[in-house]
Amino acid sequence: MALMRTSNPALGQNTFNDFARSQYGGNLIDASARMTLSGTVNKTGVLLLCVVVTAAWTWSSFMGTRDLSMAGPALLLGSIGGLLFALITTFKKEWAPVTAPIYALLEGLVLGGLSAFFEMRFPGIAFQAVGLTFGTLFILLLAYKSGMIRATQKFRLGVFAATGGIMAFYFLQMILGFFGFRFATLNGSGPIGIGISLFIVAIAALNLVLDFDFVEQGVRSGAPKYMEWYAAFGIMVTLVWLYMEMLRLLSKVRSRN
Repeated sequence: MALMRTSNPALGQNTFNDFARSQYGGNLIDASARMTLSGTVNKTGVLLLCVVVTAAWTWSSFMGTRDLSMAGPALLLGSIGGLLFALITTFKKEWAPVTAPIYALLEGLVLGGLSAFFEMRFPGIAFQAVGLTFGTLFILLLAYKSGMIRATQKFRLGVFAATGGIMAFYFLQMILGFFGFRFATLNGSGPIGIGISLFIVAIAALNLVLDFDFVEQGVRSGAPKYMEWYAAFGIMVTLVWLYMEMLRLLSKVRSRN
């Protein structure tokens, strides 16, 4: 998400520029066909429901049998399919009313499988991660609406740089993992590992502020209605990341006990 960019790859720097130019050029979008705040909130709720439905189904399947071998296909399908539909949605924003719900359903498979895996080792951890994720969402939303946190240029650039660094680290770690290199200290449950997880959770959470700002910019720019789905998709991308990082952090903390 001239608009400043957000570090969420789904919500890019110039997403709304064309819409803004079209308005100033006289090609106004009918008011009933424009993006609204309430519409975006409703679409976010729909995507959240999609995630919950498939996550609950995957969770109940694994927890009922206690057989984690079933997690493999669901995680593989959800991971590959979710990435594919995330890319499609990012590059074909007008398809978001269809592709965003599919993305959410696929991500639910991933979250359900991962939650069951962690729950088997640390009972109660999934519900803790859910509570912390939504608690963080509501706290940041209140802070943003009250003006305590503002998406200034420096704030955007700082979050963008930190998120880019985290993504680069994950990519490097994945590549080096193929050659047997492991970052045991960084990924472990020691003070350094927990400190890094806390930092990543904080950056993931701050991306929500940029997502809120992106929605407001879309409403002000008079973006078309389908952008409600696209903005909701961007929020879900951040929430999925935040939840996964909450699971990692909690697992590190609880493994020390």
